[in-house]
Order: sequence, then C-alpha cells, then structure tokens
Amino acid sequence: MIKKALYTPLIASAFIAHVASAEQWKYAFEESLTEVQGVYATKFKEHIEANSDYTIQLFPYGTLGESADIMEQAQAGILQFVNQSPGFTGALIPEAQVFFIPYILPADQDHLARFFKESKAVNEDFKTLYADQGLELLKMYPEGEVAMTTKEAINTCSDLDGVKFRVMTNPLLVETYKSFGATPTPLPWGEVYGGLQTNIIQGQENPTFYLYSTKIYEVTDHITYTGHSNFTTAIMANQDFYSELSEADQQLVQDAAAAAFDYIVEYQKALETTELEKIKAAKPDMNITVLSDEQRQCFKDAAAEVEAKFVEMTGDSGNAILTQLKADLEATK
Repeated sequence: MIKKALYTPLIASAFIAHVASAEQWKYAFEESLTEVQGVYATKFKEHIEANSDYTIQLFPYGTLGESADIMEQAQAGILQFVNQSPGFTGALIPEAQVFFIPYILPADQDHLARFFKESKAVNEDFKTLYADQGLELLKMYPEGEVAMTTKEAINTCSDLDGVKFRVMTNPLLVETYKSFGATPTPLPWGEVYGGLQTNIIQGQENPTFYLYSTKIYEVTDHITYTGHSNFTTAIMANQDFYSELSEADQQLVQDAAAAAFDYIVEYQKALETTELEKIKAAKPDMNITVLSDEQRQCFKDAAAEVEAKFVEMTGDSGNAILTQLKADLEATK
C-alpha cells in the first residue's frame, strides 16, 4: 500500500534532527494522516500528549521514504515508533507472512478484534520474533477486508489466468496469487496507478478505503470481494528506546497503543461501506461483485497450497506460529 517517494538517509536524518527535541518522540507510518494508520497514529499521539509531557511528531507516508526506509530508521533508533504491515515486514520476519495465508483470518469483525487483542501468537510469540530484529511489537490491528481491483471481471480463479497482478514484495503473497492462477508482479506502490493505466499490470488488491483514497478505481473497472484476506498492520517501537524508558513510561506507551487499538477496530468497520459508496458516486459504472461461497471455493482450495508453502518457507518456527494462531482463532470465536 506504499506510494513512491524520494528519500536519502542523510536528508531524512538532518530533517528529523531539526524538528526533534529531547521531549519529542518520532512516529512514521505507511499511509496518509487521514487513512487508517494515520488515524491510529493520531489517537496514539493524543493519548501520549494528554497523559505526559512528551510530544509525538508524526511522519505520514512520503515524508521519510518508502516502507523499507522507515523500518531501517526505526531499527537504527532514528525513529521511536514505526507502523508497518507484515506484508513488508515479511522479508525481515518471515513468520509474519502467516497473515497472508488465504482465509486464515475470520470475516467476522468482532471475532477478528478479539483475536488480535487476545491472541498468544500475536501478543507473545510475535513479540519475541520482532525483538530479535531490534523492535518492540506494541500492537497488531486490522485495516479492512482486502478486495481485488481488475480490468476484467473475476468470478472464479480461472478468470485470473494470465492476469498480471500487482503484489507487495512478499514471497508468500507471490505464492498466493500463483495458486489463484494469476501472474504475480511485485511492484512498489508508486508504480501501480501508472502500471494499471498503461496495462503493464491488470489488477491489484487493497482494502476498500485505500481503493478510494488512492483513486485506483479510476484505472480499473471491477472490484471483487473474495473474502480471502483482511489487511493486517502493526505498530512497533525501537527496542533500545523502549527498554530504556521508565516502567511508568512503558505503561504510558502500552496504554496509548491499546487506546488507539480500541478506537481503530471500531473505526475501520464502517469504512468498507462508506468508502465504497464514495467510489460508486465517483464512478457509477464501477462493477462491484461479492463472490458466493461456490465462487470462492477455488480460492479456498488454493489456501492449502499456500499454507504448505508458508511452512516450507519458515520451517519449525513458522509451523509453531501457525499452530498457535489457529488455536487462538478457535479460542476467540
């Protein structure tokens, strides 16, 4: 979901040094201030500033570079906080790709919220994996059901045959779209609109709110809901920074992450409906399809193949995460 931006580490470091003060923490994310990650970040900032003398400087998408850039800055301690989807973190933490196994997450929003809030896999096991990369995982949260946008109608997997489908640079997502019958094409977000416009690619996936805010509907003709995925993202802190905080300040950060989580899980529930209505108003001839259970079956059948690929890619560690995640999903029904 990342748009293209110019970035050099030297310029970014100089800019951050200029705006930062001893009492200011820095937080970068992958979307605009008005999109889901931006809304979460704003609520996080509001809680910190209302309950302490600290201030939070927010860096929306494009301020400091691409997703890989802000992650590097967080690991280096230039940023105190970073919000990044496991879709990109998957290259750093392969087990995080588990969220891209089709149909692994529930469609029911209340169940999904309980899962992220109570899951041992998310709140304990993943914390260890992120810590190994110098990151303190604070929260994972959902951004909304992923929809496909394409040039031609998609009613079954065979309709994706030969379709060059843009995916994030995530190995398991590549395998997912291979199993769906498409030709997965990893591209940075900045090339997606133009790629669709010039027919270099013929499809991509994202939550509904992002289809509207980025105007992707302008260069595609069909939005299809297969129910195969819900976009997951995560907020992290630089681990050295977090470990050096007082116990009270650590609790402040945890409380801010929890408050923002409670807000965002309710906020994002309505976005599919409201933003889809905006798309319809902007492009009345847009074709919107929700696949039936029968039409979804081939996509569901492909999930077993993708799950096997995930275990192959991640070994015992990934298999343990997958087993625990499934147990957590069952426990939070």
